[in-house]
Amino acid sequence: MFAVHLLAFHFTKLKEDQIKKVDRYLYHMRLSDDVLLDVMARFQAEMVKGLGRDTNPTATVKMLPSFVRSLPDGSEKGDFLAVDLGGSQFRAHQVKVFDDGKQSSQLESKFYPTPKEVIQGNGAELFDYVADCLLDFMETKNLKHKKLPLGFTFSFPCKQTKLEEGVLLAWTKHFKVRGVQDTDVVSSLRKALQKHEDINVDVLALVNDTVGTMMTCGYDDQRCEVGLIIGTGTNACYMEEMRHIDLVEGDEGRMCINTEWGAFGDDGALDDLRTEFDRELDLGSLNPGKQLFEKMISSLYLGELVRLILLKMTKEGLLFNGKVSTALLTKGKIEMKHVSAMEKYKEGLSNTKEILTELNLFPSEEDCVAVQHVCTIVSFRSANLCAAALAAILTRLRENKKLLRMRTTVGIDGGLYKTHPQYAKRLHKVVRRLVPTCDVRFLLSVSGSGRGAAMVTAVAHRLAAQRQCIDATLAPFLLHLGILREVMDKMRAELEYGLKRETQANATVKMLPTYVCGTPDGTEKGKFLALDLGGTNFRVLLVKIKSGRRRSVQMYNKIFAIPLEIMQGTGEELFDHIVQCIADFLEYMGIKGARLPLGFTFSFPCRQASIDKGTLVGWTKGFKATDCEGEDVVDMLREAIKRRNEFDLDIVAVVNDTVGTMMTCGYEDPNCEIGLIAGTGSNVCYMEDMKNIEIVEGNEGKMCINTEWGAFGDNGCIDNIRTKYDKEVDEGSLNPGKQRYEKMTSGMYLGEIVRQILIDLTKQGLLFRGHISESLRKKGIFETKFLSQIESDRLALLQVRRILQQLGLDSTCDDSIIVKEVCGVVSRRAARLCGAGLAAIVEKKRENRGVERLQITVGVDGTLYKLHPHFSRVLRETVKELAPQCDVTFMLSEDGSGKGAALITAVAKRLHNVGQK
Repeated sequence: MFAVHLLAFHFTKLKEDQIKKVDRYLYHMRLSDDVLLDVMARFQAEMVKGLGRDTNPTATVKMLPSFVRSLPDGSEKGDFLAVDLGGSQFRAHQVKVFDDGKQSSQLESKFYPTPKEVIQGNGAELFDYVADCLLDFMETKNLKHKKLPLGFTFSFPCKQTKLEEGVLLAWTKHFKVRGVQDTDVVSSLRKALQKHEDINVDVLALVNDTVGTMMTCGYDDQRCEVGLIIGTGTNACYMEEMRHIDLVEGDEGRMCINTEWGAFGDDGALDDLRTEFDRELDLGSLNPGKQLFEKMISSLYLGELVRLILLKMTKEGLLFNGKVSTALLTKGKIEMKHVSAMEKYKEGLSNTKEILTELNLFPSEEDCVAVQHVCTIVSFRSANLCAAALAAILTRLRENKKLLRMRTTVGIDGGLYKTHPQYAKRLHKVVRRLVPTCDVRFLLSVSGSGRGAAMVTAVAHRLAAQRQCIDATLAPFLLHLGILREVMDKMRAELEYGLKRETQANATVKMLPTYVCGTPDGTEKGKFLALDLGGTNFRVLLVKIKSGRRRSVQMYNKIFAIPLEIMQGTGEELFDHIVQCIADFLEYMGIKGARLPLGFTFSFPCRQASIDKGTLVGWTKGFKATDCEGEDVVDMLREAIKRRNEFDLDIVAVVNDTVGTMMTCGYEDPNCEIGLIAGTGSNVCYMEDMKNIEIVEGNEGKMCINTEWGAFGDNGCIDNIRTKYDKEVDEGSLNPGKQRYEKMTSGMYLGEIVRQILIDLTKQGLLFRGHISESLRKKGIFETKFLSQIESDRLALLQVRRILQQLGLDSTCDDSIIVKEVCGVVSRRAARLCGAGLAAIVEKKRENRGVERLQITVGVDGTLYKLHPHFSRVLRETVKELAPQCDVTFMLSEDGSGKGAALITAVAKRLHNVGQK
């Protein structure tokens, strides 16, 4: 028993001594975590360099865009072909993808040799051979007369400008075919296929094997967004944010980047880590100075590295008693399969003895232990370096997503990873140590290069079909110039109907006279009160206007709430509440005794008989106070003041907020004769020549007309451009059949139009995996402010997804792109329609003045115009297109309903005083 223990101790001691000896000899190959973190940082820097337009030409890690923009979502289905060129054999595959809810697929393959004369001949022969093999495969599977989409796995570095195109940058892996480098390989394959009239295939995608690996695993696990190959060669790909890829136009969504990381270090970035053995191996390779990272990692080179180390150690007398065999001197005699066998857990030492004996080296036990440890150090360094670069990719993904912690899946393939007994375990362990903030699942790919190509093709096929459906859905919103001219002409006709006595009663655009007969001229001065009633809050303002060289407007205001019971009580209660608020404000400002002129902004439809008389046509915005409709609101206010009997006011004008907007801007720019509101509602006013206003007596001067253009189209004149979504929104509104133009152009309705489209696209299976969530069913959930946020150029898709998540909509990256597109189409149409209406007004103004070219300013207010990232630009561009003879300046209004009301009052007082003189 003692003898057994002694023997075991002796062997352990012997093993320790040999391991220490090898560790000392190869200490440069043993990489600490600090070194690996440094490699990780270096690789991150190389990735950034490869993605930049200016830095890419000198980058070693080329970061090639693959034009694969989407991962499988499980809805793919159909029959697909794939051909796979890049290994020792050429492969043809048929992949059936089933839409059975189980995400299942079936692969049938046939392997063909790749003769030396083909892989080292000319390009035409190579692609003819590929086409011949595919024809044979299709005959075998009885597919010859079917039209099928095909994916082409081409495992060599290619520069792609689209998914179905790729220019070969360089041959690798013993391929040296003449006349193919710098040409489009898909085009060459298509030419070869065209020679066979009975083959009817559509080459939809060119795929790198690494990308194929990611897509295959992505079909089984939708978290998979990294592909990794560790075999004869090594490479990685991952899904990068489009906004970071300078080499491709566009910022929306993501694209798979084929890193081609094998060339990392070709610029000397890893020279401090490369050993004398790495340099010797490189010098003896087919491509010296190239693919230096790959030469430290992939199975094509690890066996040769082990041979070079053993050779030097033997020459130095550290192994085999210093006796070198002919086999040990022969390049390629130790292969990766030998390294794997020597590292096996139990039979490793006996395998080592057998392999070394075959090399005529006659090893001792000590030699076997030392050689096994050399293998371990070489393969462990490979796993370490691979883990460092992969950790850099995972960190970039996490930072792109702005997550503190990320769950993701890496799809992985390659003989070294699959067959080496320790490699996978080592790689996983080091990756998790280097990136503790990433929870990584490693998923082994099955037939990645073939199935993956079919998956890329299936996704491309799905996206093309989806694109067709989305385009068809959104086509009615894309209004070309001809249609916009029609809208402009119809608006012009409706303006005329509203101004003429005999047609006004039946006109939809009511063209209401406001009795505002002038714009500010700069001489206005004094103290004025303004009231602003138009929503759940009510404002009282004191406005001090100074004239002359120190012209200025000072404002003091107080906001009061209007409780629901007052909004929906009696008219008397409402106006008593308003007067109570005025009394509080006058007390607060210390001006209760002064009889000040007052302008009343009353943002509800009114018919005016004079500037200080306004009859309420009907309540909107949730107001339902009784005994008000059909009554003069100025009289109701005066009576409420009398009832209180505390103060007196001179009510000079009842004002619409659109007119207030024009007047505010008119104070700054005398050329401003149009006011536009583009916010919750939509409306325009403008200064019309009195001679054209048949419904008001007198032909001299001008008067501001409140068009109330929101009702344009209520007579059916724009039904040809109303979509089914517009009709659904109209039918579900508080006033069906009314304000149709407003419902296509104003902030109150755009979000609801978007919601209706999203529901339809979801029903078609084009969004949210075909699932209509409870929140999407809720009317009004999609407020217009979300459109503004989603369409912001500064907002990445990740933030768009967060907004949708706040709304209870669980979206993928692809969903977010579609939602953003829908928002853009709806808001652009609104701006274009608004522009067409405004073009009709400015053209009318030009004709009124009888000038060849008009210069005019439009005062604008409203959240849609102010806050939406594109609305104002599109509106301006449309007016310019439709009214090229008008130079229109747009001026943002500052408090049209408060300051504007005071200015209207001031102008009315000035004109009244002039009239009295």
